[in-house]
Amino acid sequence: MDVIVVGGGAAGMMAAIAAAEGGSTVCLIEKNEKLGKKLFITGKGRCNVTNAGDMDTLFANVRVNGKFLYSAFYDYDNQAIMNFLEQAGCPLKTERGERVFPRSDHSSDVIGAFQRELKKRGVKILLNTEVRELVLDPERSIAGVRLSDGQLLRAQSCIVCTGGLSYPSTGSTGDGYRFAEETGHEIRKCEPGLVPFRIRESWCGRLMGLSLKNVSLRMVTGGREVYQGFGEMLFTHFGVSGPLVLSASSFYGPGGAKLYLDLKPALDAEQLDRRLLRDFQENQNRQFKNSLGKLFPAKLIPVMTELSGIDPEKKVNEISREERHAFGQLIKNLPLTVAGLRGFEEAIITRGGVSVRDVNPSTMESKKVRGLYFAGEVLDLDALTGGFNLQIAWSTGHLAGSSVR
Repeated sequence: MDVIVVGGGAAGMMAAIAAAEGGSTVCLIEKNEKLGKKLFITGKGRCNVTNAGDMDTLFANVRVNGKFLYSAFYDYDNQAIMNFLEQAGCPLKTERGERVFPRSDHSSDVIGAFQRELKKRGVKILLNTEVRELVLDPERSIAGVRLSDGQLLRAQSCIVCTGGLSYPSTGSTGDGYRFAEETGHEIRKCEPGLVPFRIRESWCGRLMGLSLKNVSLRMVTGGREVYQGFGEMLFTHFGVSGPLVLSASSFYGPGGAKLYLDLKPALDAEQLDRRLLRDFQENQNRQFKNSLGKLFPAKLIPVMTELSGIDPEKKVNEISREERHAFGQLIKNLPLTVAGLRGFEEAIITRGGVSVRDVNPSTMESKKVRGLYFAGEVLDLDALTGGFNLQIAWSTGHLAGSSVR
């Protein structure tokens, strides 16, 4: 073979197709029983393939090493992957936040499109096959790969697309980091990325299963606001999750953090106070605990009543102006204390990986080993939710595949 691609996920399938399009004979090696196993569960099985925003939007949503992606994004942008999938028989649709999904809402249709294109280009696919190590010649160029059964497969180039450590049940067990380290590359510390938060407050668990839409979330670390976002979140038995929270996790660092949830972001403090006053006047003879039905979902009412410090049995017409103002402040700044992140089992991506300082951004080729390329999540690149991480996989995979010699 001219090219061996290790890893049959998003970046690997794209790299194999791009290399084959360039005239190379390509072998794609996947240790699972099928291709695209992680892709299959992406976006709750719907697969948010990319984001339809402009180039500024793509770069603005990359959290780490965005400049490194300049060549990759311009070589193969979001329009390119959308055209590819449409032409490969996978119609797409664009939803809120410019997120792009297969029209069928089935990730299997994305994988099916790639499988057809791989077959059309004559890519040899080895499933249930594990690579043990990369093999170099005396000049530190790629000579091939050695499989777990000891067999040596020779090739002039190798593209490592083994993913990170997130969702290890899909085969993401960090093999690529080992390959990179063994061949002299630096690995930046790997941590769970786009992952739910564990929360200290016990009342959080009482709201398990409650989903809130159109809320605002701020995260403060060391007295400094490091994140602010608007969207959807979910309470769980351990804390909080959902798109808003997952994006916030990308900004979490050592030293802990506080979250502040704005339950009524469409109203400023003054407007909210007028709203409370109106609701209270309508329910003036009711007990406080029975007057909040129009403000919150039923599950949230007992918690907000308790946190307000107002006697739940108190008649609404007895609530003081100060109590009402304090309640308004709570609604606009509901505090949550972050106890930490959940693990790699629940992380969408891995933060950290092969240092981009060791990789040529114009080709994805290693600066240390001739003929060795890296693409996708194995690299120290990560972005927010919304299709941006998959775009990194498509773009780096395509650039690596089209750059092989």
